[in-house]
Amino acid sequence: MHIAEGFLPPAHAVAWGAASAPFVVHGVRSLTREVREHPESTLLLGASGAFTFVLSALKLPSVTGSCSHPTGTGLGAILFRPPIMAVLGTITLLFQALLLAHGGLTTLGANVFSMAIVGPWAGYAVYKLLRRYDVPLMVAVFFGAFFADLSTYCVTSVQLALAFPDPGSGFVGALGKFGTIFAVTQIPLAVSEGLLTVLVMRLLVQSSKGELTRLGVLVTGGRKEKKTAAESEAVA
Repeated sequence: MHIAEGFLPPAHAVAWGAASAPFVVHGVRSLTREVREHPESTLLLGASGAFTFVLSALKLPSVTGSCSHPTGTGLGAILFRPPIMAVLGTITLLFQALLLAHGGLTTLGANVFSMAIVGPWAGYAVYKLLRRYDVPLMVAVFFGAFFADLSTYCVTSVQLALAFPDPGSGFVGALGKFGTIFAVTQIPLAVSEGLLTVLVMRLLVQSSKGELTRLGVLVTGGRKEKKTAAESEAVA
């Protein structure tokens, strides 16, 4: 990721665009509702989008027709949930295709599906699972960002293997080759992104504690006590 302009066969490009469209439309509705109901979140939304833009613009050459880089989508997914991140990620990818020649318009659907849809959902699922079992916030944030990054490249490997199966071993052989080459650069990048996301989250905890509490990232003692009291009343 990003898959370069014109690299995918037309049928694949159209199919990935069609698969991504419903998620982006749903995300636009979620984003509109968030801004309308909580206009104070605009600054944090912008920061999440900027974080994704900057990190995903740092590219290293990788598999032919693609590149390796951090994604930055884990932070926005944890803060605002994956549907909104689908929109922020799509905007990021569109601007990078137009202004930086990073990715492309014909491959936008495929890149959106891997980086702005699957990545945020995978990272958010891991984050929520760990938090459900009372894993410390920063540990959950690290693994959320780590898997958001890594899952993006797993999907990109699948996309490239579907488009360019190995002449001898077909899809499975191509997937093994793409995945192996990606892993050399992507695993260290995923670890680095996880650590950087933890650092940013620590800064947000200090500067935007009220907003993080509203978003459910932080849970205050008062809210815990209130929940405990409500549960006691329900039992009684």
